[in-house]
Amino acid sequence: MNAVPFVSAIEAIVQRRSVRRFLDTQISEDEIEAILNVAARAPSGTNIQPWQVHAVTGKAKARLSETVLKAAHEGRRSDEYAYMPETLKDVHLSRRRKVGFDLYSLYGIQRSDHASRKEAMLRNFTFFGAPVGLFFTMDKYLLAGSWLDSGMFMQNVMIAAQCYGVASCAQQAWCEYGGIVHEVLNIPENQMLLSGMALGYEDLSAEENKLRTERAAAQEFSIYHRG
Repeated sequence: MNAVPFVSAIEAIVQRRSVRRFLDTQISEDEIEAILNVAARAPSGTNIQPWQVHAVTGKAKARLSETVLKAAHEGRRSDEYAYMPETLKDVHLSRRRKVGFDLYSLYGIQRSDHASRKEAMLRNFTFFGAPVGLFFTMDKYLLAGSWLDSGMFMQNVMIAAQCYGVASCAQQAWCEYGGIVHEVLNIPENQMLLSGMALGYEDLSAEENKLRTERAAAQEFSIYHRG
């Protein structure tokens, strides 16, 4: 992992993006811990710090990937929770379609090639080749506020990693097989699996890593109440 140069928060936030092909360059546990210690400065309501992190590498990561991929091919899905409504509307749907079509174009996959689209999606479950997978959990008895807190912590993980020169990709897709993740990693049943995340060094030669997603300008989503 690179030494941390002075990187402004703005630079790290703007430069961060979802990487979908990684090099196999290893990241040590000390380096993972350094990122997590920075991220732990995230705010949380009354400082309860509800998040827990399960890091997988090596044989454990390979075993998890193999088990989930087998379940995916057999249609044994076990959603941890509903992430999206069954039907998106209006601008939400158009944004989702655009990023999907842009990514498939970089993969060289036609819109009508559903088999190849499925295989591309299943690459989530190899962490896109990243050497480290992270899983974020919290106690099930906690409420919506702790989801917000955990989201801020996850964002800090990705920004801190970016400052170290380490790329990331948040992967809620793992929650589609939450039961299997629980079983393989021996995550207690009283823990909710919130998301996975790939962590590693970007493969700069990969076409899919050329994806640059758009963001709405502040004036499109901001409402000012004056006077």
